[in-house]
Amino acid sequence: MRLAFAGTPEFAQRALERLTQAGLDVVLVLTQPDRPAGRGMKLQASPVKQFAQAHGIEVAQPRSLRLDGKYPDDAAAAQQALQQARPDAMVVAAYGLILPQWVLDLPRLGCLNIHASLLPRWRGAAPIHRAIEAGDAQTGVTIMQMDAGLDTGDRLLEQALDIAPQETTSSLHDKLASLGAQLIVQALQQAQAGTLERRPQPAEGVNYAAKIDKAEAALDWHEPATMLERRIRAFQPAPGASCALQGAAIKVWQACVRPHVQAAPGTVLALSDEGVDVATGQGVLRLQRLQKAGGKPLAASEFLRGFPLTVGQSLDPKAAG
Repeated sequence: MRLAFAGTPEFAQRALERLTQAGLDVVLVLTQPDRPAGRGMKLQASPVKQFAQAHGIEVAQPRSLRLDGKYPDDAAAAQQALQQARPDAMVVAAYGLILPQWVLDLPRLGCLNIHASLLPRWRGAAPIHRAIEAGDAQTGVTIMQMDAGLDTGDRLLEQALDIAPQETTSSLHDKLASLGAQLIVQALQQAQAGTLERRPQPAEGVNYAAKIDKAEAALDWHEPATMLERRIRAFQPAPGASCALQGAAIKVWQACVRPHVQAAPGTVLALSDEGVDVATGQGVLRLQRLQKAGGKPLAASEFLRGFPLTVGQSLDPKAAG
């Protein structure tokens, strides 16, 4: 079976690696153009491109696949490359470009997407973050037959995965990436054998995982402590949850929920080696691991040595007005 592959970040690279290990013939890789990254903002190839080049796989990096769009020459070149590659199927994982109908129709087995949720829950751009933020007990991976809609295609394979109590997006990403890589190989093997079944998504339970906005990173002490604790885990490693301490933006990497104490949201209630206890709209949030700008994440005991706070101090910017 000849395969084209479309993906960009590490999540996709894991799947591409597993496909090659399984002996499947990946003849063409599509990935996003190189982007500036790091302190020097030098152009950096995506993890998928780096893997493909290291294994001698042809790479195309169109800025768009729409023949009638802003970059028609890029799209036309990608179309020619795909036609010459003659893939039986295309595997798509966190690619970052919308696939127009001509791409969906080109492989005889269509385009198979690795989606990091149990569809139809958490269609969209940030399913891992949103599952943690919402307090879901489970998530998983769905291998989906792509159509023109946003993650609306038929389900081919799926497998659930429990979300651990202290799970972060970083740790859950790694588990789902490995699971997705395993399932896509299984799906392609079944497709080759003619035993892969399509099941429409149910109409009930549809919701969308909107892209994470940096503005969401600021902790609002008026929200319940349980919600804030989940958001801290959901926003790791990026964009990182933050709060304002003495006018400085501080990232919070770890916290836990404590019993409720009646106090104005944002009030520092206690300081100890275990953490900084802050009143919220419901319950108390203990900040256990913090990072100031230019520094590294520190346990609360270390952080407080260089960033003294006082009991009764308000961390709520709204209270200052």
